[in-house]
Amino acid sequence: MMLHIPAVLTKQQVAEFRAQLQDEKLWLNGKLSAGSQAQLIKNNLQVDVHHEIYQSISTQVLKALKNNLLIQSAGLPKHILQPMLNCYQDSGNYGNHVDNAVQFSSLTGQMIRTDVSMTVFLSDPEEYEGGELIVEDNYGCHEVKLDAGDAILYPATSLHRVEPVTSGKRIAAFTWMQSMVKDDWQRTMLFNLDMTIIKLRQQLGDNEEVVSLTSHYHNLLRQWGDL
Repeated sequence: MMLHIPAVLTKQQVAEFRAQLQDEKLWLNGKLSAGSQAQLIKNNLQVDVHHEIYQSISTQVLKALKNNLLIQSAGLPKHILQPMLNCYQDSGNYGNHVDNAVQFSSLTGQMIRTDVSMTVFLSDPEEYEGGELIVEDNYGCHEVKLDAGDAILYPATSLHRVEPVTSGKRIAAFTWMQSMVKDDWQRTMLFNLDMTIIKLRQQLGDNEEVVSLTSHYHNLLRQWGDL
């Protein structure tokens, strides 16, 4: 499932983060964090994870992700990795790839399975040309270019790329989560059921049928969840 999550960050947060990221000394070659295969196709910049500005921004982005109800419902996160920050400019791009299945969490000191990929845009679409996130699945290629502060969630198993940025700068935060429900189709069904329950509660209140559906949701989560 791909899902657009609007306004994960406020406009004020985006403006504050962008102001802090103006210092060119913050940015390192993105190839430094890439494996041997990815180094051949990765052409971007990333903020030094040891810098205090990175720590401040990343912590605030992570807090926003954890507090967002749509992200919680769609991703059912067991753990979210500390977000990183990247910039594409001067024809920067990232060729077709699939993210690593397992990554190290600096928050827990353990390896986690990456089930869901997330990008939070920090640049508005009119600030740059190109730079579309292209995600491929069984239904074709999906082009993503969202407003600053919005996020996109998609399965980490997806083949994806970032098209060359021919002018301007595309700045974003990105991270991964390990979900309590490993299977994307099961997560999608749980999300759709959760959204339906919310709408029915708004229309009908907690009547017998709504309570029954809620029980069904939680029993499915018990059946499929990996805690």
